[in-house]
Amino acid sequence: MVATTKVRRFSGGVYDLRLHVAWCPKYRRPVLSGRVATRLDELIRQKADERGWEIAALEVMPDHVHLFVKHDPKSSASYVANQFKGFTSRVLRDEFPHLKSQLPTLWSSSYFAASVGDVSADTIRRYIDTQWERPWRERKEDGP
Repeated sequence: MVATTKVRRFSGGVYDLRLHVAWCPKYRRPVLSGRVATRLDELIRQKADERGWEIAALEVMPDHVHLFVKHDPKSSASYVANQFKGFTSRVLRDEFPHLKSQLPTLWSSSYFAASVGDVSADTIRRYIDTQWERPWRERKEDGP
């Protein structure tokens, strides 16, 4: 397998972890427009910089957010999503009081998160399934 993206290194190994994360305002209300949308974009980028995460793509729609982010191996998908949601909710509700009066909380409690890679699941499965077919491997006939 040939890596086509830049991997990051740390003392325990190398990694290339990327997530597609999406979340919505409570009741899917279209409150993410104008200055709110601009500020939300800034806040998401600020949080990513603070955590050392890299934003590959970001779209703020009136009623939801899509984020494609590279993160570190110690951060779970739920941690990544909740870092963005918690931070942005607190700051936006402080800076835009109308959000407090329109919604009991800014974000819905749910989110979507999917890991993303350069190779498909089928490619990885084939790679693993054919390990013993490599010319430098000797298949053991009697168990492990």
